[in-house]
Amino acid sequence: MNHKFIENIQRVYPDLIINDVFVNEIGQNNDVIIVNESLVFRFPKYKQGIMQLRRETEILKYIKDIVSMPIPVPGYECLAELEPGKSFTGYKLIDGKPLWRNGLLEIKSDEQLRRLASQLVSFLAEIHSISGDRASRELKLEGRHPREEMSDLYEKIIDKLFPFMRNESKEDVTESFENFLNGDVFANLELTLIHGDFGASNILWNPRTVEISGIIDFGGSGIGDPAYDFAGILSSYGEGFFNKCMELYPDGQEIAKRVHFYKSTFALQEALHGIEHNDVLAFEAGIKNYR
Repeated sequence: MNHKFIENIQRVYPDLIINDVFVNEIGQNNDVIIVNESLVFRFPKYKQGIMQLRRETEILKYIKDIVSMPIPVPGYECLAELEPGKSFTGYKLIDGKPLWRNGLLEIKSDEQLRRLASQLVSFLAEIHSISGDRASRELKLEGRHPREEMSDLYEKIIDKLFPFMRNESKEDVTESFENFLNGDVFANLELTLIHGDFGASNILWNPRTVEISGIIDFGGSGIGDPAYDFAGILSSYGEGFFNKCMELYPDGQEIAKRVHFYKSTFALQEALHGIEHNDVLAFEAGIKNYR
């Protein structure tokens, strides 16, 4: 399959000399290849992903001068065709490794942990400074209220996942969603531009300097609840580091309840992705604690 990707890159960019290729198999929605140890090319696996990549490319070009953290800025793109394997974007490789939980747990210095938290919160504050109205007007993005999004998610879970879940799990999920959807957690909500998938695999760091080196994968970016990005931090790194971030974010404690709810939906969303895209591994990983 690799040669197909290379052929499609060189069809559009015949002057790009390709000496070596490395396949990165982490991506759930994209095939990712590293060219010449310096360029990252992403090929969406699904038609829906191509539409998403078009939107992501526009967002990245828009925010590149707003955020201070290194992010992917596409220098290569072929997005005219809605055919998986042919549509792609490419950008300069950002140095760094994913900041997995184990890496964070090895850091014993509270000062270093606070510096990492400060870097992440600063980035989120920058992207969240773009209001939903502004993103709608200037990026032509459509935003939906989180209550509506979560209500739709709830219906999908009932329809597609409840048949695989034990009764106790169904009761817990029902109670959680009903309390969230009918409560007052949205009282002071202001929609903004969000990253949308702010977890460990998309946060790069330099273990030597103990600093964040870049943020990647804006495929889930759009107008949404800023709390959703912090749910990625909570899910990836646990309560202790999450609390450090909340202390630094303006009105952090106000959004904490929404953060915990969103985090509780992540495994179910993975199971849904597995069903909807015939991805058995994703489905099993997401549903295992609910069976």
